[in-house]
Amino acid sequence: MTCRIPLRRLWAFGTAWGLATLVMVALVGTSAMAAEKGADKAQGAILPRDSADAGVFRGGLVYANYCVTCHGFNADGNGRAARLYNPRPANLRMSDKNDAYFGLIIRMGGEAMGRSQFMPPWGAELTDEQTNDLVTYLRSINARK
Repeated sequence: MTCRIPLRRLWAFGTAWGLATLVMVALVGTSAMAAEKGADKAQGAILPRDSADAGVFRGGLVYANYCVTCHGFNADGNGRAARLYNPRPANLRMSDKNDAYFGLIIRMGGEAMGRSQFMPPWGAELTDEQTNDLVTYLRSINARK
């Protein structure tokens, strides 16, 4: 009996796992430096739950699970499914949209916002916390800040 897992699935899982690991390592290092400086008073916590770094970390996980297929690992709109759509997914690194717009398009989808009909509405799937964390993550990677 052999296990037949498609190579693409293994690659996608490995890549998402790698991205999550890199983000975690970066955040643990950042938190360790802050703790050395006395900025982080939480006992035993790697990241305080309400910190911006924790929101970026959690948002990165949401992005890896829901957005990377179309928007790509670099959030540049060149995900593996991007070629299937016209118009192509947005380049989130260069977006000039504000946080409220990001939250609305995530919740309501592209068509409701006058954009691509292929951008699905995630409002029924994601919690408010996940949506807010995703917006925090998108803001953190945006080159136009």
